[in-house]
Amino acid sequence: MEPSWYLILAALLFSIGAVGLLIRRNPLVMFMCIELMLNAANLTFVALAIKLGDINGQTAVFFVMVVAAAEVVVGLSIIVSILRRKPGATADDLAELKG
Repeated sequence: MEPSWYLILAALLFSIGAVGLLIRRNPLVMFMCIELMLNAANLTFVALAIKLGDINGQTAVFFVMVVAAAEVVVGLSIIVSILRRKPGATADDLAELKG
């Protein structure tokens, strides 16, 4: 398959993530949309690495996935703890984290 198909798929996934991030107010759904956008960027890196015949794009994907895994651990625990306290919390209610 041509790498352009992967780039089109990545653009579609990124657009879905961006629209979901802008429209939805649930913090958990917003978090999932951010992860979808990161995966779309990873797909772009891999497709361009294959097209250019260079391994640097795949190396960048490895580091992005490591950072995303750390983000999931910290971010998801914060969001779940807030949603346990207030089950119907929206993104606007997360202002209580200011301290």
